Amino acid sequence: MNAHDEVLNAAAELVSAFARNDREAYFSAFTADASFIFYTLAQPLLSRDAYLALWDSWRRDEGFEVLSCASSNASVSLQGDVAIFIHEVVTELRMNGEQFISQERETIVFKKQGLRAQQKQGLWLACHEHLSAMPEGLPPP
Repeated sequence: MNAHDEVLNAAAELVSAFARNDREAYFSAFTADASFIFYTLAQPLLSRDAYLALWDSWRRDEGFEVLSCASSNASVSLQGDVAIFIHEVVTELRMNGEQFISQERETIVFKKQGLRAQQKQGLWLACHEHLSAMPEGLPPP
């Protein structure tokens, strides 16, 4: 498998874990020092643990649950051992007993890690995620 396809596969696994609300698989797709910028938060989250703590508080305090997440219009730009993945997502969530649907654009930066022994290929982990609201008036993906 070439690097482009490896990144697409890593992104698909990350989105799938998020879509099925699989906390362990989702957070294991990120490096420990990953950073996160979400337009819904006042400031960036500067580590995987910071995001994990927020996720857990949402679940505990607001009944946060991901119901679905669909990715479209994916693009990968390889920059050596770094890859920039951009896509559009439609996400359905439940918080405080209400369901919400959001349409967003997302950039995920992946960094190639050491080789996997069994597959002789690199492991791509996300080291940065930036989520933006989709501009008003655009048709859904």
